[in-house]
Amino acid sequence: MLARRHLLCLTLTACMALPALAQEKGSKAEATALLESAMAHIKKVGHEKAFADFNNDKAAWTKKDLYVIGFTMNGIAVVNGANPKMVGKDFSEMKTPSGLFTVGEMAKQAKSSPAGGWVDYDWANPTTKKVEGKSTLVRKVPDFDGFIGVGIYR
Repeated sequence: MLARRHLLCLTLTACMALPALAQEKGSKAEATALLESAMAHIKKVGHEKAFADFNNDKAAWTKKDLYVIGFTMNGIAVVNGANPKMVGKDFSEMKTPSGLFTVGEMAKQAKSSPAGGWVDYDWANPTTKKVEGKSTLVRKVPDFDGFIGVGIYR
């Protein structure tokens, strides 16, 4: 009897925790809103200060599992809100198992229109450490030969 009650308690606790875990993933709308805020911040303080803020101020620039990334059009990381140690590294030759040059595709998409667009690819989730499907909204940064983006894990 005690074992059943304990099992029931564990089951209820797990069921109550699942919605909280599901809410930790950001949505496309939230990613879009964070990118819009990041672009407004760049306009306000300039890209150099903004990039430093995106890399270092996690309280302001990380929402759920959303964070700002940024690259030069040549593939050098300038922003990575999840892992600032990536800044300065060359991602131009990085490709997915299916052969997609991820950052190159992002650069193409950012150049294609002032609104930028979404790029789908696989990426290691910094929280789970597992490779997952990801979609990132990218947009060219004015007066800088590069772009920023915010992605969601699908």
